[in-house]
Amino acid sequence: MKQIVILSEQRPAVVADVTIALGERGVNIASIDAETHQGVGVVRMSVGDYDLALRVLRDAGFHAFSEEVLLIRVEDKPGALARIARRFKDAGIDLTSLRIVNRDG
Repeated sequence: MKQIVILSEQRPAVVADVTIALGERGVNIASIDAETHQGVGVVRMSVGDYDLALRVLRDAGFHAFSEEVLLIRVEDKPGALARIARRFKDAGIDLTSLRIVNRDG
């Protein structure tokens, strides 16, 4: 699975500008997550057409790139995520980002 990451200076309306640019070109956003940290805005999203989305975002002046994402289904019970995280740790794999996408019992 892929996701698009956008890095920008922290400023009002970044999410609005991103979503308007994509919407005007017919790019469907399947999921989106936005946050700021020490003055840097980070938007992560999955979309219907990655190539078109990257072109639209770059044309709009955004620093956007695509990265591979691993989606793992984990039981919703104490310790389940810890067991998965330990496997990555034992294999020497660094997790650079983690999101719980859906929590459904």
